Amino acid sequence: MFAPPSPGMPRALPAEHRARLLRTAHEVSFPQGTRLFEEGGRADRFWVIRTGCVELDMHVPGRRAAVIERLGHNELVGWSWLFAPHVWHLGAEAATLVRAHEFDAAAVRALCRDDPGFGRDVTRWVGDVVAHRLHAARVRLLDLYGPYGAGA
Repeated sequence: MFAPPSPGMPRALPAEHRARLLRTAHEVSFPQGTRLFEEGGRADRFWVIRTGCVELDMHVPGRRAAVIERLGHNELVGWSWLFAPHVWHLGAEAATLVRAHEFDAAAVRALCRDDPGFGRDVTRWVGDVVAHRLHAARVRLLDLYGPYGAGA
């Protein structure tokens, strides 16, 4: 998350590093229904949502993709860009018209290598998001496919 987190949500990137990261961004928009990425694809960019909603989904063999989480304002879309082999672990689709800041993954990884403090904070921020998403995926899949109430 870019802005201060809500209780139970990942911590925010510190303001000085958030400003530095934003200087590398450019604004993009995606019409409703646009696929931002697919599981297994090359993770070469990421986004922070300004307006709209993005749904993260997971391929489930023999079934329609399961929507794991719905992301909105100031939330990070994509974390696989930071960790080798830089391949998407989920899919993502614009559930509404989305306006976002887009970041080039290689450029941000280079900034992280060049400034260890920045790199530490970005890694911590993204790591918190990964932990939150893993929990959300577990709960959602149990809700969809587990015994009644298993995801609670």
